[in-house]
This record gives sequence, structure tokens and C-alpha cells, in this order.
Amino acid sequence: MTLAPELSSTSLVPREVAAVCFDVDATLVDYEGSTRAGLRELLGTDDAWVEWCELTDQYYARYLAGQVDFVTMSRQRTGEFFARRGEILGDREVLRREERRAAAVRRAWRLFDDALPCLRALRSLGLRLAAITNAAGSHQRAKLGALGLESAFDAVLISGELGVAKPHRAIFRRACRALGVLPAETVHVGDRLDVDAEGARDAGLHGVWLDRSGCGTLPLDAGISVIGRLADLPALITRHAG
Repeated sequence: MTLAPELSSTSLVPREVAAVCFDVDATLVDYEGSTRAGLRELLGTDDAWVEWCELTDQYYARYLAGQVDFVTMSRQRTGEFFARRGEILGDREVLRREERRAAAVRRAWRLFDDALPCLRALRSLGLRLAAITNAAGSHQRAKLGALGLESAFDAVLISGELGVAKPHRAIFRRACRALGVLPAETVHVGDRLDVDAEGARDAGLHGVWLDRSGCGTLPLDAGISVIGRLADLPALITRHAG
């Protein structure tokens, strides 16, 4: 069943919300825009976007499983990307191209237009805020710093620093402990249905799926809410408060 954001089950949000946790990439930060910029730096076009995403999913799973560190993962991914296109590169050339790509990505980091207004609105409601992200610590903290988000959160939980990643319930519960709140009074929002919304739900939080495309499919009785933009989140929370 496809559920449009305006038809999402807002009654699932708990009446007493004390905190909201956010995914970072593709939720607050325009991941696609910066990644496409990196591809254009390498190829002059971003036509290989789908291929790059498939390769990223494959290699990122290895990183999250602890099979390889973030830097090695990034270089191996770039090497295989070009190998699939018929170009076998030596280690030095792989490093050079990966550094070019990564620099272009950093230059293109941008927040979604609805990110800061949402964070400010939630702060005005007196809610505590956290970021929960699957990434390398140095990479993600550099991103938060560059985008002015260092002071936006009461806690930042990064899988590369903790040794546990979403959707494992441990990282969600560690966020709750860091914020001094109970899982039952905490909302987590992210762009991934499985990793974010369902993972949070299974950890005892209320999961909110950010489906910006409006084309996602929500399983029946999923026990989560759906929004199409972050601008909808404060109303989702306050509509059923108290």
C-alpha cells in the first residue's frame, strides 16, 4: 500500500514527546546533490548516479559491518567504479581521483531548505535534539561543522565512533540515554524506512519516515508515521500533544 504523507497515521505519535532524533544524510543534508557533484568532478556528468549508489550500498555494508575502515572503503569503491567502466587504475591514481571526488562533495554540502526551520521550531517547543548517523566520525563531524550544525544538537551519535550502527536498537537507546529521555517519549526521523523508521520503532522509539519523493510504499500495520518534508514534523508532534 502506498501511503501519501498527508494520509500518514499521525495518531501514532506519543502524547508526551521529550526529544527528537534525526538522521543526517538525505534527511537534513542533501546527500544526492553533493554525491552527484562528486561524480561530475570525475566524469563531467552525473549519469552514473544509479550505478554509484548501487556500488555504495555494497561497499558501505562492508564498512558498517567493520570489515573495512572508511578511507579504505572509499578508495576500493572508486577503484571498482572505474574498473567496471573498463579502466583499471593503480593505487596512486585511485587515491588521486577519490580525493578529487571527495573535495567536490565537500564543496557541495548543503542543508535542505526545511532543515534549520524544523530544528528551530522543535527547539522552541523545548524539545531535546540528537543526530544519529551511520558514518565515519571525522567525516560526519566535519560535515556538521561546515554546515553550522555543531551546536544544533544536544547529542551526536555516529556509528563509526560507537561501533554500532542503525538499525541496531543499541544506537537509538544510547541516544535516549545521552538525552536523558525514555525511548517511548522520543521520535526519530530519517529518510530510510528500514534503517531509520523501523529501526527506531523496534528500539521502542516512535519512528517517522521522511519520504520526500512521496513514492514510497509503507507496509500495513508498520507502526510508524510518514511525512513528506521536515516542515511537517513540528505539527505532527504538536497535533497530538497533551
